[in-house]
Amino acid sequence: MQLKSLGGTDIRVTDLCLGTMTWGSQNTEKEGHAQIALARDAGINFMDTAELYAVPGSAETSGRTEEIIGNWFATHGDRDKWVLASKIAGGGNSFLRNGHRADGPSIRQALDASLRRLKTDYIDLYQIHWASRGHYHFENYWKYDPSRQDSADIRANITDMLETLGDLVKQGKIRHVGVSNETTWGIAQWLRIAEQSNLPRLVSVQNEYSLLRRLFDHDLAELSHHEDVGLLAYSPLAGGLLTGKYFNGATPEGSRKDYQKGFWRLNAHSDRATRDYHALAGKHGLDPVQMAIAFCRSRPFMTSTIIGATSTEQLTQVLGAAGMELSSDVLADINAVYRDNPRPI
Repeated sequence: MQLKSLGGTDIRVTDLCLGTMTWGSQNTEKEGHAQIALARDAGINFMDTAELYAVPGSAETSGRTEEIIGNWFATHGDRDKWVLASKIAGGGNSFLRNGHRADGPSIRQALDASLRRLKTDYIDLYQIHWASRGHYHFENYWKYDPSRQDSADIRANITDMLETLGDLVKQGKIRHVGVSNETTWGIAQWLRIAEQSNLPRLVSVQNEYSLLRRLFDHDLAELSHHEDVGLLAYSPLAGGLLTGKYFNGATPEGSRKDYQKGFWRLNAHSDRATRDYHALAGKHGLDPVQMAIAFCRSRPFMTSTIIGATSTEQLTQVLGAAGMELSSDVLADINAVYRDNPRPI
């Protein structure tokens, strides 16, 4: 397991991060704790959660994942062994503050609730889960239109959030600040306002990244390099597509496709690309799941790849990618498949 700096901070995180979003819905507390133990024993020191979790988000499940993590800390007393990340929802969920967007007052309210559930007095990395102005992430890519956004309002909102986050850093409730589901322009605003007003600087961005979704490779990669804002990649298996478990119309019970009842990542393009990547893995004698994770780990802008599972068996398979280095021949073949399938989801 490799250790990497979290932005320009003195925090060192493993290049695999334990995802948690199914604990409290698809997974029980006992199963979540088993995954924590497995990840810990594999050398992982980084765990990511959110006030919204467990997913799919609802009034009944929101906050449950943080409670499960907090119960682990209370039982095992190892909070100081983990770099803990959590997130405030960006807005739009009626069961969280009536859908109000993230701002200074909502950050204070959400953070205090997260700290109680997590049974800790600080969070290492506190992130804005998504931009309330709108974004092109998830299935929004094909309909994203920023032309009616209010630039002045967006900057005022970011300033308000940064001022609050800065106060919370001074109080010791959070150590560092990150964003999630953000754009190049959005991150640039956060950085500019922080620099102008001597407020906390972003240290990370958590966006989707996988063999099937490589939107980070261009403008965001350039910003990441020059501004030292590393990527925390979620959905490195594209919601399970890259496992191949949905081939031939299959819908495994309890899978993302099963519970979402409308799995937007799955289409003819993503199915074809996934089959090509599986053939590539077979050609080189690699496990396709581990190859997909190893590819994410190989990217120069990657701080950590977030791995989630609904069973310890799945997590064990993914952990097999720890330390795996892909050869130049494999990477060349991946690029060839990518050119043939540049935008499958």
